[in-house]
Parts: sequence; C-alpha cells; structure tokens
Amino acid sequence: MTTTANTTETLEHATDAPVPAEPQRMRLPKLAPDFYAAMRALDEAARDGLDPVVSELIRIRASQLNGCAFCLDMHTRDARALGVGDRKLTGVAVWRDTPFFSARERAALALAEAITTLGEHGVPDEVYDEAACVFDEAELSRLIAMSITINAWNRIGVTTRMSPPARES
Repeated sequence: MTTTANTTETLEHATDAPVPAEPQRMRLPKLAPDFYAAMRALDEAARDGLDPVVSELIRIRASQLNGCAFCLDMHTRDARALGVGDRKLTGVAVWRDTPFFSARERAALALAEAITTLGEHGVPDEVYDEAACVFDEAELSRLIAMSITINAWNRIGVTTRMSPPARES
C-alpha cells in the first residue's frame, strides 16, 4: 500500500466526529427582517387548509431535490412530530417505489416534484390532473402554494448556506 505523508497524517487524525458544515454566508432574518417576515406569512398562508402531513411531505421532497440540508432536517423533524414514521420518511426520496404513501400523498409528491424541477414544458397535464382528481380546488391551490413556498425557502437556505444545528440523532 502506498501512502503519502498527507494521507497518513489525515488518517491518524481521523475521528468519528461530525464534519462541520461550511459557514453560513449571511443571516437573512437580521439583514432583511421585513422580507423574512413576509416569507413566514407566505408559508403560513400556503399551509392553511392543507393536511399537515401532506405539507411536510411536500417540503421534504422539494428540499431533497433542491439540496437544502437545513429545510430537510427541519421538515423531517416536523413530520416525525406529526407521527410520520421513519420508513415513510426514508421512503420519500423513492416514493414511487414504495407502498408507504396514499393516492393523495403520491399525487402531492408528484406535483411538488414537477413544480420544483419545472422541465422544459412546465408541469405535465397528467401530473396536474391526477392531483386535481384527489384534491378539491381549495386544497389544490394550497398544494401549489406550499410547493412554491418551500422552493423559495430552499433557495434562501442553499444560497445563504443555512445548515442544521449539530445534535445527536
């Protein structure tokens, strides 16, 4: 086995301790409090009338797709507090391949993915139509609003490098 001095030194000092995240770039709530307050109000309005579990599943899936560690950590904890089990939470990333989700949750996840990834042709009709079949108009409007809102939050988190606090699992 060939080792360099740097590799050997790194291995000698390696521990099982977590590696800290990169430093946060800025604290948006302190620098733009009016904007942050408006985002919080937008979030509250978006979830009004939407099933809390569906809301958290949307937030988790969008946060996975956008790579927002802070939001993913927060909404996974919030979903657990609502009683969502670990198998279901782990299955969000592969929801199409698991038996853990209801027809409504599947339709919500599909629509949230389509809104988050917005391909060349936008949200496909079949995805929108499936959601419209299992949600009434008021719920569908909140589903869309929640998907848009979490995408905005994810962009804040990723851009400013928000990171979840270090803590035991």
